[in-house]
This record gives sequence, C-alpha cells and structure tokens, in this order.
Amino acid sequence: MADLSATMTGPRGAKPRRVLSGRNIMVYGTLIVVSLYYILPLWVMVMTSLKGMPEIRLGNIFAPPVEVTFQPWVKAWSEACTGLNCDGLSRGFWNSVQILIPSVVLSIIVASVNGYALVNWRFKGSDVFFTILIFGSFIPYQVMLYPIVILLREMGIYGTLWGLVLVHTIFGMPILTLLFRNYFSSLPEELFKAARVDGAGFWGIYFQIMLPMSLPIFVVAIILQVTGIWNDFLFGVVYTKPDLYPMTVQLNNIVNSVQGVKEYNVNMAATLLTGLVPLIVYFVSGKLFVRGIAAGAVKG
Repeated sequence: MADLSATMTGPRGAKPRRVLSGRNIMVYGTLIVVSLYYILPLWVMVMTSLKGMPEIRLGNIFAPPVEVTFQPWVKAWSEACTGLNCDGLSRGFWNSVQILIPSVVLSIIVASVNGYALVNWRFKGSDVFFTILIFGSFIPYQVMLYPIVILLREMGIYGTLWGLVLVHTIFGMPILTLLFRNYFSSLPEELFKAARVDGAGFWGIYFQIMLPMSLPIFVVAIILQVTGIWNDFLFGVVYTKPDLYPMTVQLNNIVNSVQGVKEYNVNMAATLLTGLVPLIVYFVSGKLFVRGIAAGAVKG
C-alpha cells in the first residue's frame, strides 16, 4: 500500500537543474574569460623571468622556457641598478618592510579605537567628527602633497622613513575607521551593556571583549593596508630620498632605465618580487578577509 501511494504521488524534492543550461554557460564562460584576462599576463611574466635573453629574442612570449634560469631573479634582487646604487631590490625591500610594519600597526590601532569609541562611547560632536574624517578620505592625495611636505619639514622628519610612516598612518585612518565602526556596530550591544554593568571601563571592554571578537575585520584592515602601503609609489618618491626609496620606486627605476640593453627577464623578475608580499598576505588570510567583509565591514 505504501509503495502504491508513493507511486501515485510521484517523486518529491526540487526539480534537477540542467548542468549545461544557458545561464550556467554564460556565467562560467564569463568567469573563464575574466580569469584568462588576469592569468595570461602573469603567465607571460613568470615565463619571461625564467628565460635567458637569447631565448626571449626569439619572440614566443607564451612558450615555457627551453632552459630554465634563475639568474634574472638573482640580478633583480642583488645586482640590478636602481639609480646610483647597483644592489638590486634588496635595499628597497628592507626599506619597504621598515615602512610597512609601523604604518600598518599604528593605523590599525588608531582606527580600531576610533571605531570602537564612535559606536560604544558616543560623545558630543561624534557625528560631526566622523563626517569630517570620512570627508577627508575623498580628498585627492595630490592636493595634499605640498602641504604635507611643509609639515614634515617643520617637524624635522621630511625625507625619513618615519615621515613616510606618519603619512601612511594618517591617510589610512579614515577608511579603516569606517570599517571598524561598521563592524563594531554589528556586534550585539548587550555585550557592551553587560560589561558596563560588571564595571568594565573603556580599555577593559576594548581589550577583553571587542578585540577577541574582531579578528576578521582586523584581517580585512591588514590586507587593505599592506596592499596599499606596499604598492605605494607616489608617497615613496615624494617623501623619501634615494637611499630610503621603497621597493616600488626602485622597481620603477629598473624598468624605466634607458641605459644599456633592455633586460626584460630581469624586469619581469623584479616586478614579481615586488608583488610577492601582498600576494602572500592575501592567500594566507583570504578566507578571513571574506568573512570580515561579510560580517559587517560594509554595513552602514
């Protein structure tokens, strides 16, 4: 009897979808085209960086190297001329590291405290303060170049790494403050109220409640700052001097050099070396980045 009733009612559940539907073909086709658009230049860069100049002159840029050589990478790192110095990108790498670490740490600490205070410890004029801060993030950097030069000169830190660290910290605060404010506003308000009832103060709540729950948004902030600061060229060339140039400025000097033979394999290796740090940071923490965005990083 049970079998008869099952036969009469027919199969249950959602109707199976066709694998090769028009919608799927369009979606996957678009994704494949976009992926190739980004992957092909990277493929050409990697293959070129592993070839010698005689093989490059044959002209087949998409073909893998017949004889793999890492000499272009060695030269890009320690021998290529980046101006008056011919010690490769190694000097610029350590300059970039010295700029990156304090800039990321300072900007994220200040922005996280700002966002926490704007959400949970609202003060008179906090909305005006937040509006001015966000408005500052839309001012073009070029407008502020010369005033900041004068400011850093008066402070005695123009042309130093710490001057550039201060610039990156200031320009990173508005957008990071917005991210942290929106994330903290998405957390249950009852946690803050319960902590206040238990007698916790400003810093107690920040360190014991907010920070442990904010790993995803901190990862978002780290990725944004690492990418922006490491890839910066404009501030690096304006606010530092040749001995302290970051890696991107040295890369520009290598690629745009007009002396001698144009070594495309060295140029490609130098470009890949310069981009490795933000790529590694993103691939290591990519899942937390997506989680941080989904958990309130773009909520109003």
